[in-house]
Amino acid sequence: MSEDRPSPENDGKTPAPGSEAGLSERLDRLGRALNDRRRDEPPTGPADRNKGAQGYAQAFRLSTEFIAGILVGAALGWAGDQVLGTSPWGLIVFLLLGFAAGIFNVLRAAGLMAEPGTKKDDGTRGNDRPEGGSK
Repeated sequence: MSEDRPSPENDGKTPAPGSEAGLSERLDRLGRALNDRRRDEPPTGPADRNKGAQGYAQAFRLSTEFIAGILVGAALGWAGDQVLGTSPWGLIVFLLLGFAAGIFNVLRAAGLMAEPGTKKDDGTRGNDRPEGGSK
C-alpha cells in the first residue's frame, strides 16, 4: 500500500498522516495530552455532585414557597368571594396578597430577610433599631 510509505513532505522518520502507524502515534499523543490535563485539574468527587444537588433542592424549595403563597392567596380569595358574593374582588385582592406573601417567603427562605421575632447579634429584630437606641 502506498499509504504506509512516508510522504514526501515527511522527513522519513515519522509515518504518513493517513497510515495505521500515523494514526496510532496521534492517538498516543492525544492520550498523553489528556492525562496531563487531568493531572492539572482538581479532582471532582461526590462533594462536587452534592453541590449541584443542593442547588436544585434550594431552587425547588424557593419555587415551592412562591407558588404556595400564590395558591393559598387565590384559594382564600375565591372562598371569600363565594361566601360574601363579591366576585372577583376577593380573588384579585387575595391573589395579590398571596403574591406578596410568596415573595416574602422566598426572601426568608433564601436568607435575605430575617425570620420574624428573631434577634440579631446587635440586639435588633429584623429591621428594628438596637434596644435603647434613639429613633
